[in-house]
Amino acid sequence: MTARMIDELPACPVETTLLLIGNKWQVLILRDLVLNGTMRFKELQRSIGSISQKVLTSNLRAMEESGIVHREVFAEVPPRVEYSLTELGLTLKSVLDALWDWGLSYQERVKRSHSERR
Repeated sequence: MTARMIDELPACPVETTLLLIGNKWQVLILRDLVLNGTMRFKELQRSIGSISQKVLTSNLRAMEESGIVHREVFAEVPPRVEYSLTELGLTLKSVLDALWDWGLSYQERVKRSHSERR
């Protein structure tokens, strides 16, 4: 992260977190790298589903620039590129766990509410 980026961080910690992982694709990239560890680009694209190559690339670059994702290029033919979470990226697991727990609770509540109306 550059000095300019550090100076531009929001004062609010929640806003800072959302700046780093505030879109659906970044959260899904985080989810898959937490669950699977190191992944190649196409593996990540397949596991996420309906994400385009362009969108995945731009989100991975942003996450790499912020220090959350590590990109490793292997000098092979064809070149092999692997992505993993950095030590800093791994600290977001608790955030992801909280999102998982809340989403599960919400799903159960909605299903229960729906079945009670029948």
